[in-house]
Amino acid sequence: MKIVDMHCDTISELFQRMKDKRADTLAKNELHIDIEKMKKGDYLLQNFAMFVDLNEREDALFYCLELIDLYYRQMELNQEVIAPVFCYEDIERNKKDGKMSALLTIEEGGVTRGSLAHLRNFYRLGVRMLTLTWNHENGIGYPNVTIKDGRPDWHTPNTADGLTDFGLEFIQEMENIGMIIDVSHLSDAGFYQVLAHTTKPFVASHSNARSICPHVRNLTDDMIYKLSGRGGVMGMNFYPAFLGEDADAGTIKAIVKNILHIRNVGGYECIGLGSDFDGIPGHDELKDSSCMPLLAEALEKAGLSNHEIEAVFYKNVLRVYKELL
Repeated sequence: MKIVDMHCDTISELFQRMKDKRADTLAKNELHIDIEKMKKGDYLLQNFAMFVDLNEREDALFYCLELIDLYYRQMELNQEVIAPVFCYEDIERNKKDGKMSALLTIEEGGVTRGSLAHLRNFYRLGVRMLTLTWNHENGIGYPNVTIKDGRPDWHTPNTADGLTDFGLEFIQEMENIGMIIDVSHLSDAGFYQVLAHTTKPFVASHSNARSICPHVRNLTDDMIYKLSGRGGVMGMNFYPAFLGEDADAGTIKAIVKNILHIRNVGGYECIGLGSDFDGIPGHDELKDSSCMPLLAEALEKAGLSNHEIEAVFYKNVLRVYKELL
């Protein structure tokens, strides 16, 4: 079963490990994702997010450019087995050549520093998807997590603060240049503004169902329904804290539970994968990218048809990429 995963933080982790003089590379490492594990998992395409925490980086733009440089250096070192893609035809070409594909994304729109020119330049560098916010307010808009009594409140969604005036310009320019809008982390208010001020499909690259797990990082049933109606896709996040609140949260069973619920709300056509590998502590059963066939087996046992499993694992996301890239 081929796999398309819309979100991982592997490049950011590799950057830190290389800075610490460790021998890890994309070819082989101790992280959730490397070339060797992806081959075992039968990967077709992996989105590689350039994750930037605005509170930890004095110059977020400079740091993001360093991550992009590392991404391309790793692509060059492994060019026999994986290649970056800039349009849908590149995915088809890589598949024909027996190579996996890599899609460059950014997780934190604040790296653009309030500049549409920076956004366009990131597109020229190969960025094809951008997460509007992480967990901090930026010039584009507000995240869904709020601070209460000095601590993050992960259960009360932000329904008041959405996109800024610049944020509205930003998403329209993203649509104009062909960069996919990612609403994971964005406030509830921001989600509905994206819906109201865009016309093309957009994604929630690594978010689950809030009805199953009441965490602000997840989507409500209404959001799922409307995302599906727009032709968008949401990627299942494997972080136990986003999957449930019971003892099964770290199991494949919890992922299946979220998928079955979302299928009932928005149809199987709006479901994809967004593991968040190397951005989360781990998953009890899907320990790394080589274990993905276990999820396919569990979905089959849960009653999904082979057609539906293929759609969730890669075809739904490819449909969006074919339309937007």
